[in-house]
Amino acid sequence: MNTRFETKSVARQAVWDALEERGVARFPFPPHGRIPNFDGAPAAAERLFEHGPLRRAQRLKVNPDAPQRYVRIEALRRGCEVLVPTPRLRGGFKRLDPATIPDDDLKSAASLSHMDRWAEPVALNDLRPLDAIVTGSVAVTRTGRRCGKGEGYSDLEYALLRELGHDPVPVATTVHPIQVVEALPTDAHDLPLSWIVTPDETIEVDNPPDPPTGINWNALSEADLEAMPVLRKLE
Repeated sequence: MNTRFETKSVARQAVWDALEERGVARFPFPPHGRIPNFDGAPAAAERLFEHGPLRRAQRLKVNPDAPQRYVRIEALRRGCEVLVPTPRLRGGFKRLDPATIPDDDLKSAASLSHMDRWAEPVALNDLRPLDAIVTGSVAVTRTGRRCGKGEGYSDLEYALLRELGHDPVPVATTVHPIQVVEALPTDAHDLPLSWIVTPDETIEVDNPPDPPTGINWNALSEADLEAMPVLRKLE
């Protein structure tokens, strides 16, 4: 498969199709239209914590998607506080504190459907500095470029933190090898990757693209702000 793509939409479709056709997509199905879960996601999550900033991290932001559930479990197991954005940022952010979660309940606490039993909402002004961010991806390159499912929430969450005065931090992702492609187009607001981890490989990006410095308010519509009260409040 040619993996040099001129548009992100074509890259997404090719990756989703390949994951499904090769039988390596995992529940929820189909992989299309979402951050795809994949065969080997638990192993990629374990590998993620073997190197770099994740190995020593005490506070992470981790996306709420299915393949990174294993990252959330592993982070909590290691005693790491986990900040999870609510889907589409409708409810802002939630915090999982491993000190308050029994060991037998870590898997449940890391799942989106049971998280509310253990998580507490966090106001924007109470967001503490992070050691790193883990994001979900549909397609990535070895040069640190990434595209998600096309809605831009990971980019926006990073920009929101910068808007609040947080320093830039390394961003990592876990993916299936099929999701590592040769080339993708990039936009100024895109979230750059410093680490890409598959079940069998850890890719450290030597010179990641520049990260966003804040929110591009002109790119947000009134409907966007109404759907995401956390942004309306920040504005």
